Order: sequence, then structure tokens, then C-alpha cells
Amino acid sequence: MAKLNLVLLAMLVACSLGLVTSQHKARKLFSDLEREQERARNLDIEYGQLQLEASTWGLHSRVEKIAGVALGMRAPDLRRVRLVNRETGTK
Repeated sequence: MAKLNLVLLAMLVACSLGLVTSQHKARKLFSDLEREQERARNLDIEYGQLQLEASTWGLHSRVEKIAGVALGMRAPDLRRVRLVNRETGTK
């Protein structure tokens, strides 16, 4: 009977250690998950800000202003502009 009690006690200790270990791993994984979700939220915010910045950089008025001020470009004289029609159909 004493041997049975010792075997059962050893099994109880082993199961208890397994339970503690698995709970510790679960808590650590949950903590990692929370951290990565926060990082994903921050990256989403940064992505939105970068999209807004990119759309601002490409505004026609901004490009036209830089072309005129920084590069000295201007619109061509309308008398020198020729419109060319695109050919339609096959030869």
C-alpha cells in the first residue's frame, strides 16, 4: 500500500509540475500576443499617416508650384501647342 501511495504521490507531483509549466507558457504566449497586437496597431497608424503624406506629396498644385519655383518651368504658350488625335482601328 505504501508503494502505491508513493507512486500516486509521484504522479501527482508530475501532473502538478506539468500544469504549472503549461500555465506559465500560456501566460507568456498571451503576453507575446498582446505585445504583437499593439505593434500591429501602431504599424496600422503609421501606414495611414504615410498614405496621407504620400497623397500630399503628389498633389498637382504642389508639383506645379515646385516646378515653377524650384525648376523655373512654366506652361507652354498655347499658340505652340498641337493636339494629336490617337489613331483608331487597324491598317
